[in-house]
Amino acid sequence: MSSLTLGLAIFGGLVLAGFIGWNAWMLRRNAPRQPSAHEAAPAAPNAGLDAGQPMDGGLGERQEPSFDAELPVVVAVAPPAALARGGLDPLIDVIAPIALDTVVSGEAALAALPATRRAGSKPVMIEGQNERSGQWESPAAGQRYRAFQAGVQLANRTGALNEIEYSEFVVKVTAFADALGGAPEFPEMLDEVARARELDQFASAHDAQLSFVLRARHAAWSPGYVQQNAVQQGFVPGMIPGRLVLAAAEPGLPPILSLSFDTQAALADDPAQSAIRELTISLDVPQVDRAEQPFARMRELSAALVREMDGIITDSDGQPLREETMEAIGADLEQLYNTLDERDLAAGSLLARRLFS
Repeated sequence: MSSLTLGLAIFGGLVLAGFIGWNAWMLRRNAPRQPSAHEAAPAAPNAGLDAGQPMDGGLGERQEPSFDAELPVVVAVAPPAALARGGLDPLIDVIAPIALDTVVSGEAALAALPATRRAGSKPVMIEGQNERSGQWESPAAGQRYRAFQAGVQLANRTGALNEIEYSEFVVKVTAFADALGGAPEFPEMLDEVARARELDQFASAHDAQLSFVLRARHAAWSPGYVQQNAVQQGFVPGMIPGRLVLAAAEPGLPPILSLSFDTQAALADDPAQSAIRELTISLDVPQVDRAEQPFARMRELSAALVREMDGIITDSDGQPLREETMEAIGADLEQLYNTLDERDLAAGSLLARRLFS
């Protein structure tokens, strides 16, 4: 073989080797980022439990408030003679008292309860007045009750209580009362349905569910990489694959924030090869106490995550969110919190969690 032929062969081999090396480097560069080997592998997405109620399941459409407009206030006035007792509250419930001729055992009350505690899409609650303590409570075995009261929620995120749901409530409560020899007294249906519509109008105008989108700038992320970074910021895996939550300090309360990504990527046979290019961090405003400073934490954690993962914070349309935009949203949220406080529906309170669910 001549020196020229040998030189060309060597040169060709070097070019081929260089091309193979460059191609491998590009594949590594564009492959989903993986968790660091020295970090403990995070738990699978479905290994934990969401704190409280999930924010992302089975909710009907709502009219969310516009942050660049005034928030209208519609006052729903509760009947003046009604008093909040037990878990029921006249602010968000229709309450029907049930008079008894004699004291009733908890066992009898439990046996008479309706099979389902809903009227259409609205929760139904029945409480008894404990003979000893005088307190209103859910019926329990071993207790005795001198009166009962039943309630149906006026509104939730599925809309206002309607005539059909009210009628279903009446049928269920009447059957319960008949089984115990009681006499129920129901408020006027048309008045309560009108009150439900007013409350639903207020709730619709003050229901804020915020979300940021965290997008990868260059290389995509693997599920393990996302979980590793999220766990370092205090998130824990939720029940739904591809969802992590920032749990509230008090057990049983809804999560402060939710972080989610494509469920299919989380359930892939080889998650390490799943390419995730965006995450959604969400805040269900009425469900979280303002004392938790959820929006400030949402901003801080979003900034920390995109800094560590080489991403950018955008809105749902892919437009970067600037600081002045976030400041404006924060100011509007403070106004929303104040309005909810004035209506005795403070964000994170039991009544607010029930109404905005």
